[in-house]
Amino acid sequence: MLAIFTAFAVASVGTAVFMLLHLPLPFLMGPIFACLIASLAGIPMRGIKPVNDAMRSILGVAVGSTFTVTMLVSMAAMWPTLLMVPVMIAAIGAVGVPYFQRLWGFDFATSYYSAMPGGLQDMLIFGEEAGGDVRALSLIHATRVMVIVVALPFLLKWAWDADLSNPPGAPASSLALSQMALMVFCGLVGWQVAKRIGLFGASILGPLLLTAAFALAGILQHRPPAEAIWAAQFFIGMGVGTKYAGISWYEIRRDVTAALGFCLILLVLTVIFAEIIHFFHMAPAMETILAFAPGGQAEMAVLALVVGADMAFVVAHHVLRIFLVILGAPLAARLFGAG
Repeated sequence: MLAIFTAFAVASVGTAVFMLLHLPLPFLMGPIFACLIASLAGIPMRGIKPVNDAMRSILGVAVGSTFTVTMLVSMAAMWPTLLMVPVMIAAIGAVGVPYFQRLWGFDFATSYYSAMPGGLQDMLIFGEEAGGDVRALSLIHATRVMVIVVALPFLLKWAWDADLSNPPGAPASSLALSQMALMVFCGLVGWQVAKRIGLFGASILGPLLLTAAFALAGILQHRPPAEAIWAAQFFIGMGVGTKYAGISWYEIRRDVTAALGFCLILLVLTVIFAEIIHFFHMAPAMETILAFAPGGQAEMAVLALVVGADMAFVVAHHVLRIFLVILGAPLAARLFGAG
């Protein structure tokens, strides 16, 4: 319990410092940096998984509430860029697996599941079943998510002068209680039903789908209040930072350094694919970067919400990426591992 309170206190200090210094996304970036520094200093911390999942469900509701009939119809035109998603996954694997295996000496299972840009928990489960190094996988994927989340706001600000100070929603005091209650219903019921039927990313996708249904029916007219989305950012940032708790200098030298090099590869691949898509006028550049950056699904949703990007476009591509990795990763690992 003390480790949880410590994490909360450290994350709160990080948020306050970012706010005082007027740095971007204080509720997300502050906790990430503060918990990372505290972890490296050896301070014991850990997150609260049920709370983290609940916070992810808020983002699911936030994304689902942006759906309209017009937006749904427009998704049919996304097929050219959606077809690029499996190509990018293949490119990441082709570069990433040899990078981890030959350059850093990881075994095949660890190399393969370190390279795959899927969800952290799914890659840990698959990697452990295949005999991989679970601790290394955890640190590599945590670093991937952290670096992508930290780098993208600066890229968005530099390239498109994106306004990262926009409030992510209206204040709670301006929303009707009936709308707030409906959001809570969509978050809880959508999450639990999706979890019961075994849907991947249940804490986000379940609320997203149920909320979208209410939004398309015209029953829900608002996204969650700013305070709720800030809370989601805070706990998600704290969760990313506390993944480094208990880290050793050996793990920093090997696992984290290997992950940082891989992140550079991922960022280069993301820019290459974004440039190809932009060159052929298949999608706007900023949305493309957000859709193809292989960060965490929740973290990418936060950034898309803040900068006012096309939520349907961004979420559709991340859902497809996660789906393809989860569906294809174990099969491909057995196929190439056997070879």
